[in-house]
Amino acid sequence: MSTAVIVLLVYLLSLAIVAIWSRHETKTLSGFFLGGKKLPYWVVAFSTNATGESGWLLLGLTGMGYAVGAQAYWVVVGEVIGVTLSWTLISRKLKRLSDATDSITLPDVLAARFDDRLHILRSIAVVIILTMVCAYVTAQLVACGKALGAFIDIDYPTAVVFGAVIIIAYTFIGGYKAVAYTDVLQGGLMLAGLITMPLVAIHVGGGWQNVTSNLLAQDPALLSMWSITNSGTAGWIGLFSFMAIGLPFLGAPQLLVRFMSVRAGGRELTKARNMSVIIILLYDAGAVTAGMAGRALFPGLEDAETIFPVLATELFPPVLTGVMMVVVLAAIMSTVDSLLILASSAVVRDTMQKILGNTRSDQALAAYGKVVTILIGAIAIAFALEEVKFIFWFVLFAWSGLGAAFGPVILCTLYDKKVNLAGVAAGMLGGFLTSVGWVMFFKSQTYNLYEMIPGFIVGLALTIIVSRLGKSGSDHNYLQSDEQHAR
Repeated sequence: MSTAVIVLLVYLLSLAIVAIWSRHETKTLSGFFLGGKKLPYWVVAFSTNATGESGWLLLGLTGMGYAVGAQAYWVVVGEVIGVTLSWTLISRKLKRLSDATDSITLPDVLAARFDDRLHILRSIAVVIILTMVCAYVTAQLVACGKALGAFIDIDYPTAVVFGAVIIIAYTFIGGYKAVAYTDVLQGGLMLAGLITMPLVAIHVGGGWQNVTSNLLAQDPALLSMWSITNSGTAGWIGLFSFMAIGLPFLGAPQLLVRFMSVRAGGRELTKARNMSVIIILLYDAGAVTAGMAGRALFPGLEDAETIFPVLATELFPPVLTGVMMVVVLAAIMSTVDSLLILASSAVVRDTMQKILGNTRSDQALAAYGKVVTILIGAIAIAFALEEVKFIFWFVLFAWSGLGAAFGPVILCTLYDKKVNLAGVAAGMLGGFLTSVGWVMFFKSQTYNLYEMIPGFIVGLALTIIVSRLGKSGSDHNYLQSDEQHAR
């Protein structure tokens, strides 16, 4: 048995222990889907970042650093801004509103806020969540297959199935609490890997000066963030598109439920925000820098998104290579498990219990949630076996679809007293359909303008305009002051 496989087995055993430890929380819907709203700030901080980054970080963003060099730091800027705004503008108010309405899911919050007795908002939200989660999880399982294939002697289909079964198993056993606490383990591994990898690669490359000299010889544009603007309009659109990758942090449901799950309010959220911003900066800067150093060491790779596995296998001894393999898997698993919980909650809580009126006990519905987790995972496996080559862009498609659908309406829900149910419904549909339609019909004709930008603008405009055309219909008693909540 190889050293890498032994390291992998130790990691998987750790996940199993956390899942078993967490299983007592899975007997109620609140426990299975939200950990009983009792998580400490440090768990929520790590879980939010680990969930938001995924295999996109270790494979996609390092590959982007390899391909375009310092231009990829605009993604870092955008993500840091996005995370900061999400915690600052949304976390406290959303936590307060979810507690006041006894909400378990994001559609719960919207339905209670606008007295959605016909389940219009729930129905729209469920369709969007299930559609985008299938695309998102598929991309992550593709990343899992690529990563395992690069590290150990295993074929792609077997790697996809193996990784999926592990994720489904511990999510099934431990629910949201297991997902959140394994995110701490996985997020810690990701942080360690993304600090260590660029430092080692730069050291092996003879220091940063030698690395930059090598990149300069390959292409001077690799060393300037502003070189992206050399192509005029197309370049500026590319720059703003890179920065806009952080916008979905304002609306991705799998992240916003983290705010809802933290134990008692304001101070915990403030500490979580500070930790989260630091972590995201270290994650993203480490990934881009590792990709740049990797290009200096191993130019000419056929697939830029394999640079992290290549660095791990070429620069580290077998034990640490195994650890780096686990780091990649941790990034993937920390996102897939959260997406499975999100999709399961949309089916069980929002569809079965609320829309269809299923009156079975919480314990019975939580059991259904486990079954749905398996089914959704199986569907994603089937799609993932048809390998998607560009993980970076495929993940962005799903990421932007969720962000454009929910980001504008959540901001308006929390801050606009005139917003109403019709406006939120229009905003959700408009943002989602615009982001999807942009990819299908307009992106190639607009210098690849990132679909989140038009999606967010349309979603925000529709939410405000349609609300103004009707009458306000929300209960502002839920919107107490931050000071009251903090006390």
